[in-house]
Amino acid sequence: MFNERLSLIAGILTDETGSDDAFLTEGGEHADLASTIAFSLAKQRKAAPQKIAPEIATQIRDRIKSEAGADVTVSGPYLNFSFTDDYADKAVLAAIKPEFGYLGASQQRTVLEHTSANPNGPLHVGHIRNTVIGDTLARCFRKAGRKTEVQYYVNDMGRQIAIVVWGFNRFNMPLESREKGDHHVASVYIDANRDLKEDPSLTAEVDRLMQLVEAGDPDTVRHFRAAVTLCLEGFRVTLDDLNAKHDRFVWESDFIRNGDTGRVIARFDRLPECRHEETLNLDLTSCGFEKSYVLRRSDGTTVYAARDIAYHIWKGRNFDRMIDVLGADHKLIGAQLSAALRLLGEKAPEIVFFEFVSLPEGSMSTRAGKFISADELITQVKKKAFQEVTTRRPELPDEEREKIAASVAIAAIRYDIVKVSAEKATVFDWDEALDFERQSGPYIQYAHARACSILEKAGEFKTVSRVSMPTEVALAKQIGKFPYILERVITDLKPAYLATYARDLADLFNAFYHAEPVLKADGAERDARLTLVLASQITLKTVLETLGIDAVRSM
Repeated sequence: MFNERLSLIAGILTDETGSDDAFLTEGGEHADLASTIAFSLAKQRKAAPQKIAPEIATQIRDRIKSEAGADVTVSGPYLNFSFTDDYADKAVLAAIKPEFGYLGASQQRTVLEHTSANPNGPLHVGHIRNTVIGDTLARCFRKAGRKTEVQYYVNDMGRQIAIVVWGFNRFNMPLESREKGDHHVASVYIDANRDLKEDPSLTAEVDRLMQLVEAGDPDTVRHFRAAVTLCLEGFRVTLDDLNAKHDRFVWESDFIRNGDTGRVIARFDRLPECRHEETLNLDLTSCGFEKSYVLRRSDGTTVYAARDIAYHIWKGRNFDRMIDVLGADHKLIGAQLSAALRLLGEKAPEIVFFEFVSLPEGSMSTRAGKFISADELITQVKKKAFQEVTTRRPELPDEEREKIAASVAIAAIRYDIVKVSAEKATVFDWDEALDFERQSGPYIQYAHARACSILEKAGEFKTVSRVSMPTEVALAKQIGKFPYILERVITDLKPAYLATYARDLADLFNAFYHAEPVLKADGAERDARLTLVLASQITLKTVLETLGIDAVRSM
């Protein structure tokens, strides 16, 4: 609905003015759409934008009305477009159809890599933002109808993993009965780093393990695989708790075993940018980087970068769109990776960089053993959510309150993280995230539960759309924007757009609910308002699920 009218208006604007761009944006409080095209034409027409805008409005008014179903007005240098009354009614009816949000068939195949934390300890609060951003993007792509594969790239050969394996060989630390594998690996890793710090000469043993695993020594490979698998089993539990799924776990070592890394090294070796010094490295000064980009150590073992390049070449050749979600501390690494791939004539990934989410407790270090695991965070938020649900619904059985609290907790975590633009740092605030009355994940869930309650009390009704009151029109128009928001998310790779949309949708639904009687309305008016509630409930449910949040029916 919204996309269609935007496209029609854009086509008329460019056709009538001869401009390549309609310069259309959302219109805010005053209109559905607005255009700044008069500014772009000022130099060409040698006139002020305030003079050009009315001329364009007069030129396009009839076509905008008849072809795009909108009225055009002028506000200084701006053109404002307001959709005619039938738009809101059509938006409501479109929302109750199963395909609402689907953007049409596409043969484009997308691969999206997210989380990919080193398997040397449990996922911590710093990893969660990666997971939530990546999983939300994947859900948006799939809701829009885009073929998408989500991958976790498993670092099973790096120095950190060698330290874990060395620690397992050195210490007798059996896994306790209720201990998660990733937490056990962290204990081994922490103790191993302590010993290595006390006696640096022991690092030679770690170096030897790295040489053996790259050479394919069967016993060493088996030990590395066992340690990493133990950690990944713990990761999967945490990811499942966060409603995050991966389609494939791709192992770094596979690109050594299948020869891809060796072939990559050979290709770089033929380039003038390749340098044989103590290490094998690339001179990327022509790409704006001062430091050399190391591919192979002096002892002959390859570094992570070489294997990562092989992985990205494989992805680029098997998928049309390649997206990585990386922390802001990887900006240099990501830029060097992209530059190296371009030197080979290969496709570079689109990278979503994010600043970190933290807790008031401060910074974290897995090596030093100072971190707050994602498991601990989830447990604490669930406890707080249970207290809130008990206060609100003390009459419910414990089991039902615990089930609701679990959904509310994940809603609080996921929404509080995704609502902030990825490029901005954020601190997770327990109380704000769980506030049912403020613009939080549980607040949006509560709006959905309220819509469900109204529909359950209503019984049968005739689906008919006839919106007229200001709160009805505003809500219906917000519903109609969902496909447009979805398209913006997958184009710009900014899932925060969807979080903002969800909050505004809940706000407008609550404003409508408080302003207009629904169950007490009569006849056709009752049917029309119940239809609007149904469209709201369906859209809220769809948006919540696309955000990876349970659309609970009772809270």
